[in-house]
Amino acid sequence: MTTDGNEKDSVLDDPVGASLRGAHAHLARRRGEAFTYQGDVATFAALPAAPDAAAWAELAALLGPGELADLFSSPATPPRDWEPVFSLDGLQLTGPVGGEQGSADESGIVELGPADVPDMLALVERTRPGPFRPRTHELGTYLGVRAGGSLVALAGERLRPPGWTEISAVCTAPEARGRGHAARLVRALSARIEARGERPFLHVAASNTAAVTLYERLGFEVRRPVTFRGFRVPGA
Repeated sequence: MTTDGNEKDSVLDDPVGASLRGAHAHLARRRGEAFTYQGDVATFAALPAAPDAAAWAELAALLGPGELADLFSSPATPPRDWEPVFSLDGLQLTGPVGGEQGSADESGIVELGPADVPDMLALVERTRPGPFRPRTHELGTYLGVRAGGSLVALAGERLRPPGWTEISAVCTAPEARGRGHAARLVRALSARIEARGERPFLHVAASNTAAVTLYERLGFEVRRPVTFRGFRVPGA
């Protein structure tokens, strides 16, 4: 496991906040120091590193009573009346420098857009790679593989802290697994990210050992463990 403490990597300690204050500001909702994505784009919320009571109140007002506060990997502890909804151990991995993941083979890979959203949502519903909303594709480039007209594999860009782009929603339909689709999609996205002078990174559930093995084979390294957490805003 590697842990990077340099300034360039430090933005990965708060990838949601860094994205919402920067590259994804046009997709953000804000109230004071609290940020969230627009609801049909993504579920994630961000607060300062050490939020005070006022910041939690701002997030509560922004989301509304009874709504989910998806804190992603933030370690901040909410007030006691915020009910825990989920907690999942995960890993944050960073991609190799200089194309070490290998050349990108984009044969059979298509770029996905608004017309493909129903197929993307259907595949995500079958494979459950993580949160995906009707406008999630607006976060960045999404690539897919089709077989017989059906979308059978998918991966795309999600969080965009300065100098980095997260690869997310990597999934393959059960009937199309074992054909290398996920590896080719991750390589293709990594090549595009590096071509614009950024580095890829990603998150994965710690229990998903098959995915961790795949990403490490592609040259990704574990930067740090994270815990994904969500809480219910009080007052419903």
